[in-house]
Amino acid sequence: MGMVSENHFSFSNRSPTPKLCSSFTTRIFSDVAGDITIVVDGESFLLHKFPLVSRSGKIRKMVADTKDSSAKLELLDIPGGAQAFELAMKFCYGINFEITTVNVAHLRCAAEYLEMTEDYRDENLIARTETYLSEVVVESLEKSVEVLATCETLPSIAEEVEIPSRCVEAIAMNACKEQLASGLSMLSCGGESTELKSDRLEWWVEDLSILRIDYYQRVICAMTRLGVRPDSIFASLMHFAQASLKGVGKCQIWNPGKVNPIAGMAEHDQKTVVETLVSLMPTEKSCLVPLSFMFGMLRMAIMVDATIACRLELERRIALRLEMVSLDDLLIPSIQAGGSLYDVDTVHRILVNFLQRIEEEEESEDCGYESEGLGSPSHGSLLKVGKLIDSYLAEIAPDPYLSLPKFIAMIEILPDYARVIDDGIYRAVDIYLKVHSMMAEQECKKLCKFINCQKLSQEACNHAAQNDRLPVKMTVQVLYFEQLRLKNALSGSSGDGFPSQRISSGVPSAAMSPRDNYASLRRENRELKLEISRMRVRLSELEKEQLFMKQGMMDKTGNGKTFLTSLSKGIGRIGIFNGQAGGKPKKSGRKSRGSEGKTGRSKRYSVS
Repeated sequence: MGMVSENHFSFSNRSPTPKLCSSFTTRIFSDVAGDITIVVDGESFLLHKFPLVSRSGKIRKMVADTKDSSAKLELLDIPGGAQAFELAMKFCYGINFEITTVNVAHLRCAAEYLEMTEDYRDENLIARTETYLSEVVVESLEKSVEVLATCETLPSIAEEVEIPSRCVEAIAMNACKEQLASGLSMLSCGGESTELKSDRLEWWVEDLSILRIDYYQRVICAMTRLGVRPDSIFASLMHFAQASLKGVGKCQIWNPGKVNPIAGMAEHDQKTVVETLVSLMPTEKSCLVPLSFMFGMLRMAIMVDATIACRLELERRIALRLEMVSLDDLLIPSIQAGGSLYDVDTVHRILVNFLQRIEEEEESEDCGYESEGLGSPSHGSLLKVGKLIDSYLAEIAPDPYLSLPKFIAMIEILPDYARVIDDGIYRAVDIYLKVHSMMAEQECKKLCKFINCQKLSQEACNHAAQNDRLPVKMTVQVLYFEQLRLKNALSGSSGDGFPSQRISSGVPSAAMSPRDNYASLRRENRELKLEISRMRVRLSELEKEQLFMKQGMMDKTGNGKTFLTSLSKGIGRIGIFNGQAGGKPKKSGRKSRGSEGKTGRSKRYSVS
């Protein structure tokens, strides 16, 4: 026998003997003396009929159904294409070739397509590929990953023969074995086990990054089901994100119009990757996801227009540890054309989630009558968030495109007890007024009403008293409360004397329920802690002011003025608190106030 082919095959002269000897097969083999042309993906193969029909049920049926012996047989949509068919033909002709992780999935699917079962010949191609899969592939995590990666180009027939599902289970099972081996080595090797564990973790984490996202999702779900450690799973998630989304850099995030799709990955694929990775993040409290990674994923989710559920999940996770967030993390660029430079709405939702969590935990503590819950955020965490948001407000205030409603929404969302002093709000408002100089007087008053003049430090009061950008009413309030503060300081009073600081006696009312009494006591306790913090700030300021006044008296300079005399003159100019002035004070415009406040402006507190 001989064979003529465009691929110039060489094969053994042994003629295979058919296993079946029915009348149908006898008729087939009596008519296989000639050659046959088979077309696969536009490529023609001129082959002898007998080796093919002896092993392939599909080709046997096609030959039997063809009346014209010279007709071409066309194989449509064969898995693996012409390369897989060529290997299958080599197997039929007895030509030696190696089954590897690269070609085993294609060979198995091609053999299924060609119906190369044991019904036609012992140790046919299906059996040979199944042996390699069961004895070689599934025993190795690395080989299972390689075979699973090759299934990406195969049609649905790969799922029918269950190659991906077997590889997924094998990867998860071998990962569990690696985890167990790491635990045993930790017991036996002591301090060396940590290095061994990290080395083993690193290699299989890197291997998984070559998978397509849908296969990767199935692998992670299988690992979670079989009990692989959450920290190992998260390490894999981070590596996969860095490998698959590395085409988007920081400069592209700040210039979304210049973003090009990652090579080989369309925008839709990027969106799928982000949404899938977020859904796969571990939920265990023992596995803390780095906040930098969370914000990186949030920026990517915004950029690729991920689903609302995906972005809300990231915002919820960030809100759980908002007190640990840095200012740079919150500066999320906005991708909306013509809008503000920063995504203020996202930060606002994160802050809403944070405050809702605090409220829910406080309610649960009230029901349990516990003084301090283990998982409840302390007052210190609220103060940290308050300082963080004040810094954020000062950072976004110079944005000329930031609307007043958004700016006010960020200011008013935090409760009063989240800030000890209002210097941060005052600084942010002053910057906003300086940049948005064309604001109407009514809008200016609306914005400045969120500043509590009683909670301003000495330096902030000095600056506000001479700030021509503030409304007249606020300037008057600042001077009034500074006068009360100085009177208390000179009289040696321990309190500030501010009428707004009212704290009840703490005696529970008989008309209130025990739960309401407990909630009231908790609020009073929180107010007391806040008042103590404020008194410490005031005490520090008074000590500085006393030292300043002593130095002024010792210098005895001719033109030197203490803060008390300058403040008294400032009050005398306005006249609203001067008993000799009588009548109502004359209302002055903002320009006249600006000219009056330029002389003697304090340089100790600069916000520009």
